[in-house]
Amino acid sequence: MDVVAIHGNSKPDETALVEGERTLTWAEFAERRNRLAHGLQALGVEAGQRVVMWAPNSIEYLLGTAAVGVIGCVSVPMNHRLTAGEAAYVLEDSDAVAVFVGDPYLPVADEVRQAGTAPGVRHWILTGDERRPWAEHLADLVAAGRSEPIVLEGAAAGGLGGSMAYTAGTTGKPKGALRTGVDPAVALGWLNAMDLADPNHIHLVAGPLYHSAPGAFAYLTQVMGGACVIMPKFDAEEALRLIETHKCSSTFMAPILLKRILALPKDVRSRYDVSSMRSLVVGGAPCPNPVKEEALAYFGPVLYEFYGSSELGINTVLAPADMLRKPGSCGRPTTGVEIAIFDDDGRPLPPGEPGALYVRRYGGMFDYYHKKPEATAEAIRHFGDTPGPEGEWVSVGDVAYLDEEGFVFICDRQRDMVISGGVNIYPAEIEDVLHRHPAVADVAVFGVPDEEWGERVHAAVLVQPGEALTPAELTAFAREHMADYKVPREVTFHDDFPRDSAGKLVKRLLRDPYWEGRATKVV
Repeated sequence: MDVVAIHGNSKPDETALVEGERTLTWAEFAERRNRLAHGLQALGVEAGQRVVMWAPNSIEYLLGTAAVGVIGCVSVPMNHRLTAGEAAYVLEDSDAVAVFVGDPYLPVADEVRQAGTAPGVRHWILTGDERRPWAEHLADLVAAGRSEPIVLEGAAAGGLGGSMAYTAGTTGKPKGALRTGVDPAVALGWLNAMDLADPNHIHLVAGPLYHSAPGAFAYLTQVMGGACVIMPKFDAEEALRLIETHKCSSTFMAPILLKRILALPKDVRSRYDVSSMRSLVVGGAPCPNPVKEEALAYFGPVLYEFYGSSELGINTVLAPADMLRKPGSCGRPTTGVEIAIFDDDGRPLPPGEPGALYVRRYGGMFDYYHKKPEATAEAIRHFGDTPGPEGEWVSVGDVAYLDEEGFVFICDRQRDMVISGGVNIYPAEIEDVLHRHPAVADVAVFGVPDEEWGERVHAAVLVQPGEALTPAELTAFAREHMADYKVPREVTFHDDFPRDSAGKLVKRLLRDPYWEGRATKVV
């Protein structure tokens, strides 16, 4: 479904995109998207291929994503904070043939290019002010491309665009969660549940578009024909200024961003009129109840929370009316989503009993993990007698329970994933790096409570006999090999680790003391 063409024809003079002083109408968006799409095809980029988006929040980011989608390619968002080695892995593993690169990431991209660690990339396409002899530029492709409409074929003609988000993994390397498309009826159910199914919405893009949720909510706004006001980088007071200036009526924010707004002095917040806001959505990490209370007091009864993931889409929504009535819940399943809590033997559990949270396969979740059939098989179970995809139940490893009204409460994670500021961090990947330090005999990485970020990364370390190591030395080593947000914020040294009878590390015995006195092991 070509939503850009639809709105370009039906509402050509209405605003589609705003970034600073720059604005595109739907007609301008559609024309530039078409020109860029034809430009990509002229380079030899074909349907089914992967194109990486490695750029800051900008009109160019959404323009590039739209062009990639309309020619049937799969967009692969790239985390801005990756090192050259981490970025090269994503480029190579995804089979990317082209990469859109913004100015801030050019030094890292050039490092990857010169090292030859992403040989499959044939085209580097710049999106900012910089130029390089080894790269095309988006503006040149737009200028040279034809404005004629693109004709969608196959699955793309009836569905909403596909993508492949890298979610990292428990075995050390990130996994590309491939979604070939979303059923429009499913997307409409998500939108209705959060009061977003309105073509008049003006959506503030507050979080980085490489994250699944900010990108998804920006796209869903475009599906309905609403306008997107793009923040290149989040600033709490600037967010309030943009809401007032553009009369923004919807936004998505990870809880940490909402916290930053509410942490502004009251006299600062009182300067801005936020009465236009109708749907303020939080997700990606649990939102503390005090934050919800203050958000409702400041913005009014417009706060929605959801549970979901890159793999499973949006699964539950907690509406404003239930926000304080159901503390700790992430809501009830949205239309068309079926959730169940199973024990280790695949038996459904009654209300109040925690177990593994599974979602029955539906038209809003990922297809599979790219090149990782074992990981795909691990996430999927068949419970009951229903054969085929309809009988598939999929999990990302969360432990939860249902109450008598069907509200979902997440209480732990089966896997070790840490969520800090709404960003998923996978300890196995960090442990793999830290194990390479010659003074490290063993290491266990896990999340501990943090009042600002929800969780912070903690590394428990056994040092090799006869070696000496300080926290500063270990974190400096880590920064050489991984993005800063993955680097442990604190390090403890131990004489021994707790292990089971088979000698396997029992990480929870290291982690649990930090969570004593808390009802759940997620913040």
